[in-house]
Amino acid sequence: MIRAPLSLRLRLVLQLLGIAAVLAILLYFTVRTVAEQAAETTQDGVLGAATLSIAERLQGGDDGVGLDLPYEAFAILGSISQDRVFYRIEASGETLTGYSDLPMPSETSATVVPVFYTVQYRDAEVRVAAVARTVLVARLPVQVLVMVAQTRLGQDAIAQRVANRAAALGVGSFMLAAALSLLTTGSVLRPINRLADAVGRRGPQDLRAVDHPTPAELRPLITALNGFIARLRGALSRTETFIAEAAHHIRTPLATVRARAEIAMRQSNSEETRETLRAVIRAVEESSRSAGQLLDHATVIYRSDRLVDETVDLASLLMGLASAFEPTAELKDLAIKVSGTDRPVKVQGDPPLLESALRNLLDNAIKYSAPETQIDLALSQDGVCARIEVLDRGRGLLGQGQSRLTGRFQRGKNSTDVVGSGLGLTIVEEVALAHGGRFELTEREGGGTCARLFLPLG
Repeated sequence: MIRAPLSLRLRLVLQLLGIAAVLAILLYFTVRTVAEQAAETTQDGVLGAATLSIAERLQGGDDGVGLDLPYEAFAILGSISQDRVFYRIEASGETLTGYSDLPMPSETSATVVPVFYTVQYRDAEVRVAAVARTVLVARLPVQVLVMVAQTRLGQDAIAQRVANRAAALGVGSFMLAAALSLLTTGSVLRPINRLADAVGRRGPQDLRAVDHPTPAELRPLITALNGFIARLRGALSRTETFIAEAAHHIRTPLATVRARAEIAMRQSNSEETRETLRAVIRAVEESSRSAGQLLDHATVIYRSDRLVDETVDLASLLMGLASAFEPTAELKDLAIKVSGTDRPVKVQGDPPLLESALRNLLDNAIKYSAPETQIDLALSQDGVCARIEVLDRGRGLLGQGQSRLTGRFQRGKNSTDVVGSGLGLTIVEEVALAHGGRFELTEREGGGTCARLFLPLG
């Protein structure tokens, strides 16, 4: 079905309203930006003055740096808003007073002008002013950095009030523009409406040329309309004869098409359809597995830069995974033998990532192992590293290098009949690298695969 195009009136109204909306939005953001900049400039001025006031009280001496904190500086900051205030006095890499974890500026060279920057501190965004001063301690120059920070709640509140007024002004302007848009479109489309009324009043047999006063922009439309009417008159005479003759010849083929369509619909449950459904089910399984592996891979990528540093007992983790995979292994008549877990082997790492890596190793071993064989899980340590070995009697590597098999979405040449995504070994290698370890994949003597995961001991 062909969707009817929008009317000219609606198009004009939407375009004018779109322009008005863009202007209103630009007005809002412009006023908000100016308000935020003005509020920030005001806060910076007060914050800088307070920082300079503290810096002026710095005194050097033989015993160290002296400071008489001017509490009126904090009173000035408190008079602007109810925001929290933090400060830090740092000299020669040592915090003399204040909050020792307050972030320092990127540049700390001595300057008489405060340096301003914004950081996240204690679950809040704060604006910091920093001033460096050089004082003499035991006749030696020592650079002292004075930092004063204030939360931005008051500034944001001021900017928000101004922005709300700008939003109200923008909404008012938009409403006025909407009313003017309706008036403008009515005025522009009035000649077209008059022409439409003149043509609409004609009867079905009135095929005379249109002669109605219209603006110059509509003359091409009148000319085209008159040409169409002339062609229509000639076509109507031929059509009357054609319709009578064609009616009989069209009904018969349509009946045939309908009968064949009904037969085809009744025959839709065929063996080919069932085979297609089997392929669809396999595709769904592969898609489901790929989605899960993609989620695991995304988790590894996300957590690799934010590793949770916890003590993990590999012996306990390995025994738990072996127990969890035992029912799956029994379905293929596989035995899982665990060794080296009689004493704890602890490493520092991210438990979910380590578990994900070991799960993928065990899952691969079970998938590719021949029935009625044994999977060996061995845990050991050599003084600096813990080593986890997963050995199976499966299909082996067939001479394929580890770099290829650990690539994203890369699978072995002998695994096309097994559902997989090609991300399992990628996850294992990335987890190993994230923990400062390594992953090795080799052929097992006597057939099968030997996967080794090395992790630094905690």
